This record gives sequence, C-alpha cells and structure tokens, in this order.
Amino acid sequence: MQTAYITHPACLKHEMGAGHPESPARIQAIEDQLIASRVYDFLQHHEAPPATFAQLARVHDAAYIREIDAARPVRGLRMLDPDTWMNPDTWEAALRAAGAVVLGVDLVLSGQAENAFCCVRPPGHHAGRSGAMGFCIFNNVAVGVAHALEHHDVERVAIVDFDVHHGNGTEDIFRDDPRVMFCSSFQHPFYPYLGADGASDHIIPAPLPAHADGRAFRAAVTERFVPALDGFAPRMVFVSAGFDAHRDDEMSSIRLVEDDYAWVTRQLMEIAAKHAGGRIVSALEGGYALKALGRSAAEHIKVLSGGVL
Repeated sequence: MQTAYITHPACLKHEMGAGHPESPARIQAIEDQLIASRVYDFLQHHEAPPATFAQLARVHDAAYIREIDAARPVRGLRMLDPDTWMNPDTWEAALRAAGAVVLGVDLVLSGQAENAFCCVRPPGHHAGRSGAMGFCIFNNVAVGVAHALEHHDVERVAIVDFDVHHGNGTEDIFRDDPRVMFCSSFQHPFYPYLGADGASDHIIPAPLPAHADGRAFRAAVTERFVPALDGFAPRMVFVSAGFDAHRDDEMSSIRLVEDDYAWVTRQLMEIAAKHAGGRIVSALEGGYALKALGRSAAEHIKVLSGGVL
C-alpha cells in the first residue's frame, strides 16, 4: 500500500495578507521538494473533501462554526484574531483542511492506504472549541480524531504534536477525554505560553528551552513519549506535523534539522506498528522557512512511505 497524500487547490487560495508567514507558498514548497526528491509520484493522491457541519461539531461549538461561516468576507480580509484573518476563500480552505484529515482516517482504516499525510492549510492545533487562534480556524487533527473515535469506533488514539508551538487547542478539546493521549513537544516559554504544567495520565508535555537541539528533542521523545505511548497502546496515531522547530526557521529558537524529523517519524511508525496496525494520519501544522519546510516535510513523508527510494 501507499501513503495517501491529501490536499486541495482551495488551500492555496486562503491568504492573510502580504508578508504573512502562513502563506500559500508553504504548500508549494513541500510539493516542489517532493517532486525534486522523486517522492511525489510514489504517493497516492487525493483531493480533500469539505468537512461537514456534523464532523466539525464533534469538536467545535455549533455557534462558533456558524460564526466563522457568517464572517466570510465578500472581498478583502476580516480579522478573527490578531494573527488570523479570513479572505473570501478561507471558508472553503478551512473546510477542506479539516476534511482532509477525515478522509485520511477513512482511507487508512478501510485499508486503502497504509498511512496518510494531509498537506493543508490553514493549520489547526491552536483552534479550540470556540475560537480561532494563531493562524488556525478549525482544529483539523481534532476533527479527524473525533471521526475515528465516533464514526469508526476506534477505542484509543494518540496525537503527537512536534510543532514548536504548544497545541493548546488540541489539548483543550481532549483534556477530559481519556481515549485520547496527547504528546506535545514545544519551546517554552513561548507562544501561546501554555502547556508546560498540564500533565496528566494522558496529556504528556515535553517543553524544550530556547536553543534546544536535536539531542534534547530526541531525549524528550525517547524518555517521555515512547514509554507513555507504549503504556497507552493506541489503536491509531495522529501527527500534528509542524516543522517550525527547524534551526533555519525564524519563528522559533529550537534547532532541529531534517534528520530529527525523519527520526521522530520512524519512532512513531514503530509505535503504530506495535499497537495500531501501522495506522498513522499526519497533518501539516507550522513551518515558515520555506526551503527548510520543504526538506523537512519531504523527509517526514518519505519515511511514512517506507523510504520509497
């Protein structure tokens, strides 16, 4: 089987103004590197469907979904929070970004794909039940997790978030749901200034100080995430794949490199093989240094696809 690569042209139309780091060029940088590294043609390509209201409402308040729908501008930009804006194409892009993860779940659980990577934007892990935040509108991974739990009756799932920013929205949504383990590495103290003190039996934070490198990151994964995941034995693994902890990304002060992203992907594949029949769905979160983003995401996808070359 192949890795499903899920995206949609609508994700290129969402724009938040000139100079905004969360730009359509992010997707193009990933696809350019996949083509250059000869990985692109080995993937199983799918267009993301729009998430339905019912799928979104499993993790977001109905009033919030309607508020975002009503906020769609006819032209220009509309601010949702100081970092997050809508243009006339944002609504469709946000629906497709969440719908991509839903499709990834369906493809993987039906055996049509071994695993999936959702190359979508806007990202999702800062979006909570009732608010946009930090470039995020709907929590794409959370929508996919809820679909796996409720539609497919998967009994336990794990989310591993290695974005440099803490996935506060995801933690907020699943904090009281013992079916979901949330493992998150992130720079701390750093935006959104949350997460370091939120540990529980199924919330596993790994805050990293500024200037931490791959050794510190790998130690956190090995010492914190792997034992917790082995004890939890998830039946499916989700990845909030942010690549903004790369040393070339000016968004942060963590110093990861491409090999670190390949390494953590291999660790997650081992966990998934041991407990979840290899079932992994990964979705793009951050990553704003375009060349580093392209290289890092390509390494992640290459490992997911079994090192196709």
